[in-house]
Amino acid sequence: MATMSSDPLATPAFLDRAPVRLGFGTSGLRGLVSDITDLEAYVQVKGALRHLQGCGDIAAGSTVPIAGDLRPSTERILAACARAIVDSGCGVENAGRIPSPALLSHAMAGGRASVMVTGSHIPFDRNGIKIGKAAGEILKSDEAPIIASVERVRAEEYGRSEAATAFDRAGMLRRPFLLPPVDDSAAQGYLARYRTAFSPGGLAGLRVLVYQHSAVGRDILVRVLADLGAEVIAAGRSESFVPIDTENITDEQRRRIEALAAAAADAGAIDAVVSTDGDSDRPLVLAALPPGVPGPRLRFLPGDLLGLVVAEYLGADAVVVPISASDAIDWRMRQRGVRVHKTRIGSPWVIAGMDELRRGGQHQRIVGWEANGGFLLGSPLALAGGPLAALPTRDAVLPIVVNLMAAREQKVSLDALWGRLPPRFGRSGLLDAVPVAATRALMERLVPPGDVTEVIVDAHGAILDASAADGPPTPFTIRAEGAWQEVAATLGRAFGPALGGATVTRINVLDGVRVHFAGGDVAHIRPSGNAPQLRIYACCDSQARADHLVERGLAEPDGVLRRLLAGPGGA
Repeated sequence: MATMSSDPLATPAFLDRAPVRLGFGTSGLRGLVSDITDLEAYVQVKGALRHLQGCGDIAAGSTVPIAGDLRPSTERILAACARAIVDSGCGVENAGRIPSPALLSHAMAGGRASVMVTGSHIPFDRNGIKIGKAAGEILKSDEAPIIASVERVRAEEYGRSEAATAFDRAGMLRRPFLLPPVDDSAAQGYLARYRTAFSPGGLAGLRVLVYQHSAVGRDILVRVLADLGAEVIAAGRSESFVPIDTENITDEQRRRIEALAAAAADAGAIDAVVSTDGDSDRPLVLAALPPGVPGPRLRFLPGDLLGLVVAEYLGADAVVVPISASDAIDWRMRQRGVRVHKTRIGSPWVIAGMDELRRGGQHQRIVGWEANGGFLLGSPLALAGGPLAALPTRDAVLPIVVNLMAAREQKVSLDALWGRLPPRFGRSGLLDAVPVAATRALMERLVPPGDVTEVIVDAHGAILDASAADGPPTPFTIRAEGAWQEVAATLGRAFGPALGGATVTRINVLDGVRVHFAGGDVAHIRPSGNAPQLRIYACCDSQARADHLVERGLAEPDGVLRRLLAGPGGA
């Protein structure tokens, strides 16, 4: 698990407060805006670029494209990052406010590093910096040498005298650094990616509402869908930042979207509502339900199932998904004879999994996606309209376009298309403001020491090691089995009341704790990799049961997660 911001550091002579070191999360560096001073942003970017130059990933003097989301703090942090790029001997290309995948696609096409300032879906009082290599995203294997390089730069900058440093006592640049004018090459390239790969007019006849809020890709998404023939209604635009987490759509947000859809329907029926998170790398798709259906007018589909539709449409022969993804993926891909590779949670792990499959040489159409719906393309593909280049980073536009395109080509509604998926239903949610120390202690209690990643609890209560993907389960020593029996008992006590006393049958601890119960219910708990949050995922045979499991998990003050956090006495 990564930290948002970690240990306080010794205060340089020219600062009037102790700085805070930013830490890598699942999606780059994240932290409170108050901790992302110009100095800290500068140190992080300069250190990363020095490493990339030293290892030959980028050449000295190359141009580094930068972009950002629409948070109020982004402009300032962008300027500090640009100063770091210039002081690293590189040039700056200002790509403006564009989606994260648009920036990385543009940079990779030119063999260049990139810097994206975004906090993605987290609240506006936080932000982040996502640095890309010429080959794509920073992977977990890159983090250690980058951190070492950052610390060397930190020592240099902290060692300067007050007269020699470029930063004031608050850690901000003394002189504003002006960004160059916006170059729209990256935005235009991203638009062209979809215009050329899909059949012109492929979405003709669809009426789609784009919930724009403060997503950085809100206008690009409208243009892509319109260029492909859809009638697009843009709604809900906000000039203040709205944190949309596609894995945790709140009831209030659903009501807001339902109201926008109802207003749009006054002028004619709509087929779908689509949107993205803040940096537009995670999709949100809701299908309009037929008239006369009681209850909500829109159906939400979790991102892991959106990805399943995309994988089938693209004819994938190998898929990489995190362990938190719906088991519907395993069922459907097994029917199709498609290889499924499971990883830890986070795009760097999914990318590493795709790289592993590509090196194996057995697969030609490799894709990956996350439970948040962000889709990663590991192989270049030929589609009806033309070629679609590989893009091994989360992308929101591809799953939105493909789900709409698949429904249109099959001449069914989006809801009917989704009705053909395996009957597994998901829901997720989170507890916010949970101290990192508390979530760390919980994971230490639920994950016994050792390298075991999965166990089976047989009908007699015996625990078997099922970590080997290609081998049969094996018995434990008595001592090791006892530790796992205690974990199974703890989880059974915590979840039992919410599930009618269902017993634990399998536990996976590859990333967080994923628990399978008799009857088919699955619950997965995991600390966030970039915020003080504890997440819960559910996968069940009905939406009502998945909703119930998450609601009981998040209930205050004594829901499943609170009881587990309370320690042995609470569960």
